[in-house]
Amino acid sequence: MSQPFAAALVAAACVVVIGVAVFVWVLLRQPRQLIRAEYGRQRRRLRLAVHRVRIDGLRWCWTERTGTDASAPTLVMLHGYTGSKENWYRLVPELDARYRLVMPDLPGWGDSERIADADHGFVAEAAHVAAFLRHLDAGPVVLLGHSMGGGIAALVAAKHPDLVARVGLLDAAGVHFEDNAFGLAVLDGRNPFGIENTASMEQYMSVLFHERSARPPLPWPGAIAFVRHRRAEAAFEQSVLDRIGRSDERFAPGDAAGDIRQPAVLIWGAHDAVIDPSAMALYAQRMPQARQVLLDRSGHMTLMEQPREVADAVHWLIERGTPA
Repeated sequence: MSQPFAAALVAAACVVVIGVAVFVWVLLRQPRQLIRAEYGRQRRRLRLAVHRVRIDGLRWCWTERTGTDASAPTLVMLHGYTGSKENWYRLVPELDARYRLVMPDLPGWGDSERIADADHGFVAEAAHVAAFLRHLDAGPVVLLGHSMGGGIAALVAAKHPDLVARVGLLDAAGVHFEDNAFGLAVLDGRNPFGIENTASMEQYMSVLFHERSARPPLPWPGAIAFVRHRRAEAAFEQSVLDRIGRSDERFAPGDAAGDIRQPAVLIWGAHDAVIDPSAMALYAQRMPQARQVLLDRSGHMTLMEQPREVADAVHWLIERGTPA
């Protein structure tokens, strides 16, 4: 082996070692960067635009798909607890291309601004969402909300009917459902979604998803990055869970649901281990105009487990739903 060739091999090996070291450093110090990179790949594949705007003093971030028909409805989709705008991405290809789709990170979550010690309960977030909808200036929208986002959507629809034309609640929090392990843990002051290691991440996924095949893939080192990111979020997550799960406003969405007069659909996973399916009937009692859709192959993450069936229910809401 010639001396120049050997030197080149050594130099190449050094470059590889340095590259791996830098990658590991980023993973350990900034685990969310790896997650953001994967979200960026998904966003580009779906051809979604990113928007960042300050509204009433808060910096919002959302992704958006422009509809092909300016006269078609705008759909605004609110994610759930520990979630982000990206939770809706599997639903995007299933929705009519005519519709404008707007997927925000709620204040405090994802890439939207988090202000220390701010209130991130149902009522405060509903007020922020109302301000966001006014900023969009899209006329009354079709408002969809999942889990915590469903409770927020119920409040916005009830309190601001001028901003919401139709409402869809997916596995929505905010009513007193039949006891399950998740709810009892929350009442006991624990966070059943807390993640400390890969074992607790497995438990988290098993509670969220009914079918293992529906889980988002997390090949190495994605699982490590996810665990480290969620560890860093633990205190914030607990503060929000205490507010939406144990405070005097934990049933505010259900209390307000009786004032929802817009066309509505309720979508639930039959195997939801987070918000028990009994919650759908409780919402339906207060929203007699709402169609009930129970998905037999879904747990809590209906929007990711059965996106086509969720899209069918949303299309029904837009095309055939009738007000109370």
